[in-house]
Amino acid sequence: MRVPVVVMRGGTSKGVFLNFENMPADRLLWDDFLLDIMGSPDRRQIDGLGGANSLTSKAAIIKKSDLEKIDVEYTFAQISIENQLVDYKGNCGNISSAVGPYAIGQGLVRAIEPITTVRIYNTNTKKVIIAEVEVENGKVKTDGKCSIPGVPGTGSPIYLSFTNAEGAVSGKVFPTGNSIDAIQTSSGHINVSIIDVANPLVFVHAPDVGLIGSELPHEFTQEKLTELEEIRSIAAEMCKFAPKEDATKKSPAVPKMTIISPPMDYMDVMGVERKASDMDCTVRMMSMQKPHQALAITGAICTTAGAFLNNTILSEIITVNQEVVRLAHPAGIMQTKVDLIAGHINAIKVARTARTILEGYVYTKKNYKSSSMLA
Repeated sequence: MRVPVVVMRGGTSKGVFLNFENMPADRLLWDDFLLDIMGSPDRRQIDGLGGANSLTSKAAIIKKSDLEKIDVEYTFAQISIENQLVDYKGNCGNISSAVGPYAIGQGLVRAIEPITTVRIYNTNTKKVIIAEVEVENGKVKTDGKCSIPGVPGTGSPIYLSFTNAEGAVSGKVFPTGNSIDAIQTSSGHINVSIIDVANPLVFVHAPDVGLIGSELPHEFTQEKLTELEEIRSIAAEMCKFAPKEDATKKSPAVPKMTIISPPMDYMDVMGVERKASDMDCTVRMMSMQKPHQALAITGAICTTAGAFLNNTILSEIITVNQEVVRLAHPAGIMQTKVDLIAGHINAIKVARTARTILEGYVYTKKNYKSSSMLA
């Protein structure tokens, strides 16, 4: 089966973008279809488009929307590399940054110069994301001076605004009802904050899990990753996503395990020295049981929101005295901007870059009848 596909980089992630009309008409076949395209399950993903990394094993399904004041509807899928599993529970902010350019490039949204605003409804979280995309000569502009840690070179900035992002997956800012929970692990008691804004994250203090907080991805031992996954699995059960014994298989993507610590000097993955004075906190996030090479956008949104909430693990170490929050991660420092109304968060905005890498066809090993084939 030959399927039209666009491969795009969005922020620090890369994925396949598919028009909803080219997806299998039977929704029950979506998982097999996406696993087929990506070459999963296989740790190398040698027989598909996946890049053998959780950051490059992602898909976005886009359709023109009939909803009022919405331009496109977007479904995010995290395709497991080694398991027969596709996770739709949360969203990916980095992939979200490429949705606007895709919609404009595919004619789903009319290009308006110099800025085209694309209102995106994310079906995973049932939340609206507003993308501001630069347009030049009727096409998405890719050249620019915006740089983001973790991506070589520069590009045209794409501004994403996450509005009313609270309770994206669980329906509540605090899925357990508590700003801090004490949980029992095989290593003893530990305090965590489980917060759901844009995506659910479970936060821990670095020293509480035997870490400094400035560790780079390659410095995490398998023993430490197993310890962190135990905490994440307990949090998944507390969120009612899956029993803790099954969380790694049934809810591997959410909540996202996140290690937080105060500002500190460190050397990033590119060998650049980062100064404590340039950040408000350090963040180390896990993605599909592996260390994230940078920081997920939804993770940055949730971390930012957590800094403004009272009595959380984040508010204990982050002093918010400005609208810009600086989050230090393995690849550098990301800034988020908070739109406050009467002291409350109205929206959180972040700048990304994105571009189309390939447009063509992918050949699946099996035949899946699509909606367009039935039309």
